[in-house]
Amino acid sequence: MMLLVLVAIGGTTEVSAQSWLDQLGKKVKEKAKDKVEQKILEKTDQAIDKAFEKTEDAVKGNGGNQTGVPQEAAPQQPIQQAPQQAPVVQETPAEPVQAAPQPQSLETTYAKSDFVPGDEIIFEDLVDNEQLGEFPSMWDLKKGSAEVAEVNGKKAITSDGSVTTIAPLMKDMTNYLPEKFTLEMDILMAPRGQGDSYYKLHFYNAEKKRIMTIEIDSRVNYVVDWDYISTSGDRIEGNFSTKDLVQTNGWHHLAISFNKRAFKIYIDGTRIANIPNMSQPANFAFDLFPMNGAKTNYVTNIRLAQGAVPLYDRMMSDGKFITYGITFDVGKSTIKPESMGEINRIVQLMTENPDLKFSVEGHTDSTGNATSNQTLSEQRSQAIVAKLVELGIAQDRLTAVGKGQNNPIADNNTDEGRAKNRRVEFVKQ
Repeated sequence: MMLLVLVAIGGTTEVSAQSWLDQLGKKVKEKAKDKVEQKILEKTDQAIDKAFEKTEDAVKGNGGNQTGVPQEAAPQQPIQQAPQQAPVVQETPAEPVQAAPQPQSLETTYAKSDFVPGDEIIFEDLVDNEQLGEFPSMWDLKKGSAEVAEVNGKKAITSDGSVTTIAPLMKDMTNYLPEKFTLEMDILMAPRGQGDSYYKLHFYNAEKKRIMTIEIDSRVNYVVDWDYISTSGDRIEGNFSTKDLVQTNGWHHLAISFNKRAFKIYIDGTRIANIPNMSQPANFAFDLFPMNGAKTNYVTNIRLAQGAVPLYDRMMSDGKFITYGITFDVGKSTIKPESMGEINRIVQLMTENPDLKFSVEGHTDSTGNATSNQTLSEQRSQAIVAKLVELGIAQDRLTAVGKGQNNPIADNNTDEGRAKNRRVEFVKQ
């Protein structure tokens, strides 16, 4: 009996112990599972925090990236794989940011340009001395109404709310364009759908017959259209889309050259038209069109000059050459990008003639203070020398000299005279 009782008790104890062990095992597993889940949640929180921190840094421009553009990110280390009882959160490596293509600089474009500005200025209006709100004093009104306004930091001529046509005031209004000339100006282009810009430039012969029209339209991918009368009397049309040149609103440089019958058009130093046989023009006029009820057409820095003579020929005959093709920001020594065509031509001349040495002499007109003009002319001469040296000309071949307003070659009391006095001379040494 006692043996039976002991066996019975032992069996019961074994069952209870087994049951206790089973329960203990379940608790251990649950505890382990809870621990794993807790670790996973901690890792997940850390990953989310990191992601938010990176996003916040990118928005604020922290972490050494001050442009506000995310820098290329290194792939993040993945979180350790947890037991398969629970899902695993793993950071996805950030995609590297592709660098946007950098547009070619205007200076580089102009250095490759074949545009050569004329040597002798016929007409020039920088507009900077005009009174705001007044009609531009150097122009004649053909239609509509025009005024001087300030936009994007520049004074410019704009339409006063209606379709306007203006022409430069000349002694002979019908016949002032020589057989070789260049015409340059800055025009403001508004982006498509945000005001838009539309310009027309007309050329006429001495009998007032229109022989060329150039249209610049921001409404259709900045298309430049032209139609002209050829030397044979045929009317010919052409066009060019400048959408790859003119992407945003801002100032753009329009340049035109005519050489007996060859007519070329340039936008920001890039040639967009090469017409071999156009009839001789005698005068020109602008059309300014206000678009969508807003003033969106502005033109400034207009310069008309007689055609270029080769630099070497001028130097050999006069012992120097004068250039008006190197221009600067108003009141500064900052060389404008459109000067690079002329500077590149001088580099070529000095490279082909290694014995040439020049004194680079800057001259101003008499506007303003004589002391300031002297300083400005010195700074501009130094800027030209620095640019030529940068392009490979030896420093000992160049000397910078500022002449200020002391050596005028024309009457400072006229606009044409002041334009001729603002010059750079390369004097052979």
